[in-house]
Formats: sequence, C-alpha cells, structure tokens
Amino acid sequence: MKLFYAGPSLMKLHEEYAKKGLLDEDAPVKSISSVTINAPVSTVWRLISDMRNWPAWRSDARVTKLGIMEPDACFRWKVRGTSIKSTFAVVTPERELTWTGLAMGYMKAIDRMRLAPTADGGTLATLEESLSGPLLTLFYSDEKLRKGHQDVLRMLKAAAES
Repeated sequence: MKLFYAGPSLMKLHEEYAKKGLLDEDAPVKSISSVTINAPVSTVWRLISDMRNWPAWRSDARVTKLGIMEPDACFRWKVRGTSIKSTFAVVTPERELTWTGLAMGYMKAIDRMRLAPTADGGTLATLEESLSGPLLTLFYSDEKLRKGHQDVLRMLKAAAES
C-alpha cells in the first residue's frame, strides 16, 4: 500500500503525463473502464464535451466554471460534492478529452476519456484515471474509483442511445 505516495507535482503530471497520454502508473488508485455505446462517436463526443450540460445526463457532476475547451485552459467542477480545479491537457474532438485536477488541496488526478468508432457505427468509450495523494488509500480505492467510472459510462451510454 502506497499510503504516503504524493506523486509528481501537478505541473509534471500535466506536462509529462497527461499531455502525452500517460497515467501515473505509480499512483495508489487507478482505474480503466470501457463500454460499447450504440451511437456514433459524434453523439458521444457532443455529450462529454458539452460540459455545462453534464447534469442532463451525468447526475454526479456539474461544471461551475468553464471557458474555452483547449489545452492548458482551466475549469472548475464538482463531483459528488467535491470541488475540483482542473486543467485540460488534450482536447481532440471525437477522440480524446483529458485533464489533470486537484481536489481537497492534495489529491491529484489525471482523467482521460477516449472514444473510438466500432465497426458497426457505435463507439467504444474508455475512461481512465490515476489518483494520488498522501493517505488517499485510507478512504479511497481502485474498486471505488472503478465503480464511479462504471456509473459514469452507464449514464453516458443511456444518454447517447436515447
């Protein structure tokens, strides 16, 4: 158990990990989950990139401050009541949305949502995250993170297919 692992600085996570498509593999909490959605990539991208309207399909999150969606632009949001300050790392329409974030002043995350078209016109959506911070593993785990990701992917699938 990496009880005291703080990880690289947020700047290093942003520049040397997130922008290069990497997670912090040493982070004590990580998850990768995927779902196949019976809707085109353009539909799924519209849902995830219209962040102001996340509450219409994603009941656990809302964006509180958002400007332009481009690398190095900041936004603020809340997920299950926790305020998070994030910075976009990768914004590639219909392919990838990645950001780094800081919650509670010490929990550092890399979040990646990747989209890929399937042969039948659907979308494979993959949500990845690494999370680090001292004492994090006392109250958070891979399993808890994975359950949250599976919930988000379930909500995304339902919205895109409706």
